[in-house]
Amino acid sequence: MALSNHYPARGIHSFNKTYMSIPYTILSFILFSCHTTRFASEIEAPKHQPVKTVTNINPPKPKNVIFMIGDGMGLTQITAGMYMNGNHLEMERCTSIGLHKSYSANELVTESAAGATAFSIGMKTKNGYLGLDSAGVSHTTIMEDASKNGSATGIIVTCSIEHATPAAFYAHQKERDHFDDIIPDLLNSNLNLFIGGGKKYVDRKTKDTLSLVNQLKNKGYLVNDYHENDKTTWIIPDVKKVCYFTADGEPLPYSKGRTYLPIATKAGIDYLNKASDHGFFLMIEGSQIDWGGHANDADYLIAEVLDFDRAVKEALDFAEKDKNTLVLITADHETGGFAINSGKKFGDLSTSFTTKKHTAALIPVYAYGPGAELFSGIYENTEIYVKLKKLMDLK
Repeated sequence: MALSNHYPARGIHSFNKTYMSIPYTILSFILFSCHTTRFASEIEAPKHQPVKTVTNINPPKPKNVIFMIGDGMGLTQITAGMYMNGNHLEMERCTSIGLHKSYSANELVTESAAGATAFSIGMKTKNGYLGLDSAGVSHTTIMEDASKNGSATGIIVTCSIEHATPAAFYAHQKERDHFDDIIPDLLNSNLNLFIGGGKKYVDRKTKDTLSLVNQLKNKGYLVNDYHENDKTTWIIPDVKKVCYFTADGEPLPYSKGRTYLPIATKAGIDYLNKASDHGFFLMIEGSQIDWGGHANDADYLIAEVLDFDRAVKEALDFAEKDKNTLVLITADHETGGFAINSGKKFGDLSTSFTTKKHTAALIPVYAYGPGAELFSGIYENTEIYVKLKKLMDLK
């Protein structure tokens, strides 16, 4: 997102009586000069001493990690889902809550590629970059490290598998929209499981007519899709690698019949739990919460939050029973500047939006399971990578 030239370089705290005597034209000049853009190419956060929020420096370490991202899901989106669902969400079962700072390397307002890359490589990067630092240098993602460490890995999303958030965990590209460049990174990712839309980007590339489905099969993947099997009843077979396309392009919204996320979450967890003795790392995204925000459509947004929360239930139910799984729930950014206004009641909300784009609001983080206490407090979005890496014993 481009930052407005009205972002202040320094807060103007007060004026004394001397300033009040300055002629209006001179005062206007001073005020204008104080509101010039403070970002040239890289954002500089104010220098401060880091706040120590961790109370247990040696927390218990999980065998499995389920990392759940509600794209565009700020605190108000969560609140709206709760108030439209009998004042309850499954997320409330989490035992630790924190907030992360979502800005990117070059913009105060981030987007999904940079936001997810902060989670995947632990570095702030430029908007649009995937798996690269702000200088364009590639870094191994946490999912790639987990795979190298022997963990089974997977991605389940309600967008295309090549979209920005999932791609940030396996791709290394400067353009989030260049799917033809992202697909080869997917082929080389060594993921055990991926479920999402976007078959046409693999089957029918835009640069050439080469189908990459056969290459997936040659790399050991069982490739299946919505034409061959109903995604809500399909049982993942006992094979090493599985790719299931839920749509040719982008999957439908929940309100138009897409119901697979909670079902795929439970099936994906069960599959990965059997795939390796070294545990698993699974990233799940409720992708279309963001799209509801961009559309300024509260009904769309809330339906997606509640669908995502049903997937959260499956993850928490497993973790509660397993007792060796960390469930981490957050968002990459907030979308829409969403607000709940006065004059209504539970189940009948009055809402509004301030933008069709993203905002720079702090983002909530919810955690449950071994190591959950590490995620309390306020911290940079890159700290999520640092904390996960510590808990997973990744080098």
